[in-house]
Amino acid sequence: MNASEKTCWVVDLGLIAYQPAFDLQRRIVAARKCGAVPDVLLLCEHPHVITLGRNGRQEHLLASAHLLRQMGVEFHTSDRGGDITYHGPGQIVGYPILNLAAIRRDVAWYVRQLEEAMIRATAEFGIVAGRKAGMTGVWVDDFAGPANGTANHEAAHYAGAEKLAAIGVHLSRWVTSHGFAYNVSTDLRYFDLIVPCGIRDKRATSLERLLGRAVGREELAPRIVAHLGEVFERDMRMVSRENLEEALQEYETPAAHAIA
Repeated sequence: MNASEKTCWVVDLGLIAYQPAFDLQRRIVAARKCGAVPDVLLLCEHPHVITLGRNGRQEHLLASAHLLRQMGVEFHTSDRGGDITYHGPGQIVGYPILNLAAIRRDVAWYVRQLEEAMIRATAEFGIVAGRKAGMTGVWVDDFAGPANGTANHEAAHYAGAEKLAAIGVHLSRWVTSHGFAYNVSTDLRYFDLIVPCGIRDKRATSLERLLGRAVGREELAPRIVAHLGEVFERDMRMVSRENLEEALQEYETPAAHAIA
């Protein structure tokens, strides 16, 4: 595989509603299957939304439709794996659209590499994150409160584990979609509307809560991108949404389909 085939475009969509982001993913997946675009990583932030994966249980949604409307929270079903989750401001949501046939045809390995990239990025902030047996995602030890008023884990009273990042993916002909959501400065109260990922005795946390200071998405996003490039051996290149749209529209024109 030459260097150009190892390129991954990184497109930051900024704040975007869930449905338009999903529709864009589907367009990229179709183009990626035909080799019309390279691998793509979409980064974004969603307004308040709850999504239910294809393996999810409706009873894990704890709020009524009326309450969701009052709080300005959308609800969507999804074809991703996993149960129920929340997306909202203060998260980094990543949608890698990769051709695993050119990397490694192993779904479990793919999910572990998503975790690994986020674990490495978290470590750069002095936070030890890891995996929890039998549970997808990135986890940290929870603590009731550090003795010195800072996020010093050595002085903390540990009370279990909390989820820092969730993962839910979909594959079609080895092309991936959906992905991960990492809580940077997320308002964790919104997770009370659901049983996060269907796990009743575990809570969500955020990097901001762990560090005890304000954290911006811009502090973390480049680190996650860099580590995704490492684990998947890809040259991560920032591309504008306009350039992505140009490539997709070229693929989607009738003439392009006739040639294909």
